[in-house]
Amino acid sequence: MSDWNAWLGRSERRGDDIVHSPAVRLAATLGDLTTSYHPDTATLPPLWHWLYFLDATPRADIGLDGHAAKGGFLPPIPLPRRMYAGGRFTFPGRLTFGAVAERVSTVASLAEKTGRTGPLAFVTVRHEVSQGGVLAVTEEHDIVYREAAQPGAPPAPASRAERPVEAEETVAPDEVMLFRFSALTFNGHRIHYDHPYVTGVEGYPGLIVHGPLIAMLLFEYARRSQGGRDVAAFSFRAASPLFCGTPLRLVRTAGPEAAPVFEARAEDERLVMTATVTFA
Repeated sequence: MSDWNAWLGRSERRGDDIVHSPAVRLAATLGDLTTSYHPDTATLPPLWHWLYFLDATPRADIGLDGHAAKGGFLPPIPLPRRMYAGGRFTFPGRLTFGAVAERVSTVASLAEKTGRTGPLAFVTVRHEVSQGGVLAVTEEHDIVYREAAQPGAPPAPASRAERPVEAEETVAPDEVMLFRFSALTFNGHRIHYDHPYVTGVEGYPGLIVHGPLIAMLLFEYARRSQGGRDVAAFSFRAASPLFCGTPLRLVRTAGPEAAPVFEARAEDERLVMTATVTFA
């Protein structure tokens, strides 16, 4: 861990043109699962900044898993399996189409823990996205690293959904949706498209649906369930993986919380992701 601390506080800046074409393609990918994007709108929907500021790592610098090899912007953590664990967002402004924006990314924290399946390492990266000097998005991106799967090891026990359901929709992300989302976000992580790799090397039973895609589906469902209201803040935490072709329930739960809690659930009530939305 002491060797990794040199990465704490490391920053990088990226600029990008906020053009319509990626948003048009994402809207086509999500279809009727989103009402956020309209071709005549002047601003980018919340969370859709994930389509920009993409990591264009040269082929020679890509690691075994399809991501950029560790030791550049992120520390060289030796644990091989990498997942998107969660994130927290605020939306103080909106990004406007047709203008350049800038993202400043900083390694905000590093931590080691021991989980039910062995050692874990967590990295949190803070992103600040601005346009014309005005802050539009803040994001804290949690990454978790795990050790390699042991042959024959049982899967980690998953949390069960327990909150009462107020309303829900069901969607089954398929191979085409995963491919399109990987392409739109320039995400080379092989767990989303390379079946022999994800089953033979990482030990999962099938292709894994992107955490950000599930988060976006939950976010879009939350907005639809509230009549398209604007969102001031959003957070999500991944609970267990969802595998390609598995029906995913997008649920609005009942409870005493001031802000609604939304959940992504598998058909067997396994909890996939929880999210909290603060409406403006």
